[in-house]
Amino acid sequence: MNDTLLLFLLAGIGFVAGVINTIAGGGSLLTLPMLIFMGLPPAVANGTNRIGIFIQCITSMAGFKSKGIKPSLFGVYLGLSALIGSIIGAQIAIDIKGEVFNKILAIVMVFVVVFMVFKPKVKTEDLMDRIQGKHLWLSVLAFFFIGIYGGFIQAGVGIFILLALSSINHLSLVKSNAIKVLVVSIYTVGALTIFIYNQQIDFLYGFILAIGNAIGGWVASRWAVNKGDGLVKVFLIIMVIAMALKLWVDS
Repeated sequence: MNDTLLLFLLAGIGFVAGVINTIAGGGSLLTLPMLIFMGLPPAVANGTNRIGIFIQCITSMAGFKSKGIKPSLFGVYLGLSALIGSIIGAQIAIDIKGEVFNKILAIVMVFVVVFMVFKPKVKTEDLMDRIQGKHLWLSVLAFFFIGIYGGFIQAGVGIFILLALSSINHLSLVKSNAIKVLVVSIYTVGALTIFIYNQQIDFLYGFILAIGNAIGGWVASRWAVNKGDGLVKVFLIIMVIAMALKLWVDS
């Protein structure tokens, strides 16, 4: 496969990941293995993926804002907590060996997909938002650990963010998604800084990926995609299991 075709494929994968990330989470389950497939060492692939994630979050926030959903101070609190955790997580990712990272990524990919399929559904329509007092502090603590995970590997972090916001704070899916992109944009700055400082970024691949991520994030944030969720899940399951097996065998 020639280099130009690979770049177009990377942008296409980025678009699909941008849609998936904005609707729920799990897009990095596709982009991380793709970057490794294109020849990047695992740590560099992990760092490069953050460029697309950050730019996607910016366009997603713009899309939500265009629909009247603006960032909240509550989201900023959670983002700052996750930022501290992400610096720790990113440094762990830098220090770990490539073969070990590949095996961890393969396990995480399968675990997250299984979780996506069987995760409990939480109904929040008739519940009041809980974003003050003890529930605020519980969320701040939870997002510190989510930040560590997000800084380390990113894959599937959106799913855990949505689960935390629905179970702890009783937020609707729309509000949760808006807060999610704000939180991820804040903590990704910390993770990205660590990867850049340690020269674990391929900027060409990162910006090509970001083009797809940004368009996907914009589209998904403006038009909620309810139909086709089942198709997305089936696609993710097939792709992720295949990629996980390849990562495990290659490492």
